[in-house]
Order: sequence, then C-alpha cells, then structure tokens
Amino acid sequence: MSDDNWPEIPYAPWRETCAALHLYCQVLGKYRLAHAPWVNHSWHATLYPETRGLTTGPVPDGPGGITLGLDLIGHAAWGQAADGREARFALGPMSVAAFHARLLEMLRYLGGTARFHGIPNEVPDPVRFTEDTTPRPYDAAAVARFHRALLSVSHVFRQFRTGFLGKVSPVHLFWGSFDLAVTRFSGRAAPPHPGGVPGLPDPVTREAYSHQVSSAGFWPGGGGVEEPAFYSYAYPAPEGFAAAAVRPAAARFDTGLGEFLLPYEAVRQAADPAALLLEFLESSYGAAADLGRWDRAALDCAMGRPGRPRPV
Repeated sequence: MSDDNWPEIPYAPWRETCAALHLYCQVLGKYRLAHAPWVNHSWHATLYPETRGLTTGPVPDGPGGITLGLDLIGHAAWGQAADGREARFALGPMSVAAFHARLLEMLRYLGGTARFHGIPNEVPDPVRFTEDTTPRPYDAAAVARFHRALLSVSHVFRQFRTGFLGKVSPVHLFWGSFDLAVTRFSGRAAPPHPGGVPGLPDPVTREAYSHQVSSAGFWPGGGGVEEPAFYSYAYPAPEGFAAAAVRPAAARFDTGLGEFLLPYEAVRQAADPAALLLEFLESSYGAAADLGRWDRAALDCAMGRPGRPRPV
C-alpha cells in the first residue's frame, strides 16, 4: 500500500471536526437502531466503511428500505430509497442541530420515518441533537485523510477476520464509541459484565459481553487516547494478559483502559503497514486465546486468499 493509503491523521488539528463527524455518525446510527431488528452484541446498529465513506446499509423502513450514508470524498450526507428516490446535502461547517434537521428532512423526502432517539451515547455531557446549536467546523481535507486511513485499516481487519472459524463479528464502526472493530468469540459464556459504561445502558453492555471475546479496533483519537491508535482487549481478561508479550515493540498495555494499544503512527511509518498491523492483531489475539484457554485447534485457520476455497 502507498503512503496515500496510510496518511498522517494527527488527532489534535482536527479534534473539533472529528467530534462533529462522530455526532453525525450517531444521528445515522440512531436511525438504523430505531428500525433494525436486534442482532447479538448490537451488530444491527453499526455503520460500515465503504469506498466513499460510511453507510448504514439497507434499513427496513419506508418504501421497501432506506440506506443512509456519509460521502467523505464528496463531503455530503446522502440517502437512497428502494423506490428510486435519492437525496443528499453538503457537509460543511454547521451545528449538530442543523445536521439533524437536514437529515430528518431528507428522510421525509425518501418516505422514511423521521423519528429516533435524540440523545447521543458514550460521549461526555451529551446534548440532545436538536439543542446542540453550537457551530462546528468541518475540515474536509482531514476528513478525507481519515477516510483513506479507515479504508486501509478495514482491509487489514477483514483479512484478519478470515483466519478464524468460530463466531466473529463483521468489521464495523460503533458510532457510540466511534471505533472500527472486529471481535472473535471463544464460544464460551462470560461472567456478567458489571456495566457502568458511561452513556450506555447496562443491559446493552451485558448483552454485548455475554460471551468470552478477544476484540480489536481502531480509534481516530479522544476518550483519553489523544492520538489515533489500535487497541486489543479480552473479556474477561485472563490472568497474565497485561504482561503478555504482544508485538510489535511499539505496542504497550494501558492499565487505565485495560487494553493493549499500538499507535497508528507506528503502523503508518512501517515498511509494510499492513504486515505490522496484522502482527499486532495476531499476537494480541494469541495472548487472549492462549491465556484464556480457547480451543485454538478448532477455531483458528489459515487466512483466506482470493479465489481459493478454504481447505477442509
């Protein structure tokens, strides 16, 4: 992959734009959440990276289904209905309230239901979308760079996902915490999660962590990690996990978060960014699975290759 596919995305210069984009994603995600039937671990509520940005995928609403998305190349919010109706409006400096109002107007035009929960989740001091009238900047160049990075990361995550025969999540973006994630499951039940995650109802948290997991993801920054970074954690964390030898050397265990972190910049500057990221994903999963006594002989497999059926 070229440097263009792993661009510099320092968090501080686009912090306010990133916060606005996070909340715009929450508005889209809340719409999907209101209409999609519940899937285990809240997989029905997420957004998906695609070539031009992020999308809800088809939502069962309106005239046979509606898809919403953010075009992070053309910088627009867009919607499509199954009857052929299409609409879009430009992304730029605006308030969250203005974005919310324009999206509701677009939904009405598409024949959708312009009603959903109106308070953001998993953000400090949440403000109802309709009342968040503070002007927000929109750094289009920074958004485009983030999108290119997100696509490169998602390609590696999807490759990593193929090396597992057990239950594994899609590669998807959780709009609450604003992280791209992929999660593997051992197949065994986990002890009940204590809950207490700010801005997330305890029943949602407990269902999300109902089974033993090894989860990895990518943040653009924020929430105590003031740089773009990859993470990997286990729930429940097995004894000795924090001291595990996770590679590459730039990875470290953050005791506050209870997760391994790898700076995005270390990946970006590597001779082979994808290989370095895969090393982190594989070694952190290996630590969780070995210490957690997963049945790796039954769960692990070689990574998939284009055009080649998996051997049995």
